[in-house]
Amino acid sequence: MRIRIILIIALISTLTACGQNNNSTSNEKTFEIQKSESEWKKELSAEEYHILREEGTERAFTGKYWDNKEDGTYLCAACSLPLFDSETKFKSGTGWPSFYDIVNEDNVIEQRDSSLGMVRREVVCGRCGGHLGHVFEDGPEPTGLRYCVNSASLDFRKD
Repeated sequence: MRIRIILIIALISTLTACGQNNNSTSNEKTFEIQKSESEWKKELSAEEYHILREEGTERAFTGKYWDNKEDGTYLCAACSLPLFDSETKFKSGTGWPSFYDIVNEDNVIEQRDSSLGMVRREVVCGRCGGHLGHVFEDGPEPTGLRYCVNSASLDFRKD
């Protein structure tokens, strides 16, 4: 009898967890810019919408900024908030733009992402909540971080 109760509790817990949104875009934070999905679809390209609003990922070595070497600032493609400076960009060999630091701690928010059977740290725009990519602890000094970001989530402003 005791084993049945434990199994039932485990089953209920599993079903409850499966019904929860474990992805990073749960309503953990209310963002300054709030728009309907139809508004976002009108303002963003299909690729930008897929990445920024649906947490998609572009294929490695295909994005417009993965190999960009110009000086400037990388902005959120949805709301133009400054996110990364070109001085912190480095060649990670991953095929996505990689940065070891952010412009301002309020501009990039980290959230738990447990999609795809793994737990990662997703990064989103601090103003509109748009999905940017993920941050890993295998980057260069001085931070040891690697912000692995989709080019389609970014715009670039030259210095």
